[in-house]
Amino acid sequence: MSSREVVLARIRRALSGAGAPDPAEAPPAYLRTHSPADPTALLAEHLAEYRARVHRTDAAGLPDTLARLLAARSARTVIAPPGVPDAWLPATVRRVHDSAALTAHDLDAVDSVVTGCAVAVAETGTLVLDGSADQGRRRITLVPDHHICVVRVPEQVVDSVPQALERLDPARPQTWISGPSATSDIELERVEGVHGPRALDVVLVGS
Repeated sequence: MSSREVVLARIRRALSGAGAPDPAEAPPAYLRTHSPADPTALLAEHLAEYRARVHRTDAAGLPDTLARLLAARSARTVIAPPGVPDAWLPATVRRVHDSAALTAHDLDAVDSVVTGCAVAVAETGTLVLDGSADQGRRRITLVPDHHICVVRVPEQVVDSVPQALERLDPARPQTWISGPSATSDIELERVEGVHGPRALDVVLVGS
C-alpha cells in the first residue's frame, strides 16, 4: 500500500466514524538513533558548528576552566542557580544568587551565568535545561550575555532527540539550546544575542 493510499484510507475512516485503523496501515518503525561511535565527539562537533565554544576537562580541572573562561570575558559578576557549588566559581567574581526579586534589568547587569544541564543531544548539538537545581529559572539563561553550561560526559549525552525526551519530565519548564542566540535579517546578516546569550561556552566534564 502506497503512502497516498494509507492517507486516503485514514481520511475515509475518520469521515465514516469507523473504529481502529487497519494494522496494515501502521506507520513505519523509525530509528530512534543512528548509534554514533562517539556521541560526545559528535556533540562537540555540532556545538562548534553552531558557534558555541567547546572545552574539555575533568572534575578536578573544572574550577580552573571556569575561572579561565570568566577571566576571558572580564566577568566580575556571575549568576548561578543554587545547585551550582561555590567551589566551581573563582574568588575573583561575585556570585549573584538567583531569586524571584531579580528583574530583567538586574540580570542584564550580570556578566555571566553558569549552569549545568539536564541532557545533551549529540545528533543535533542541543543542550536541554529543565529548571533543576543546577539549572535554575529559564530567565537567568536568557538575559545575561554570556552562558557557561557544564555537561557531564558521557552520562548526560544521548544520541538523539527521542532518547532525550525519554529522560525529560514534560511537566518541567524546558529550554532547548543549540548554540548562541542568533537571527538573520532579510539580507541574511547574522546578528547574535537577540533573544538569548551572545556567547555560549560548553564545558564537557569527563569522569
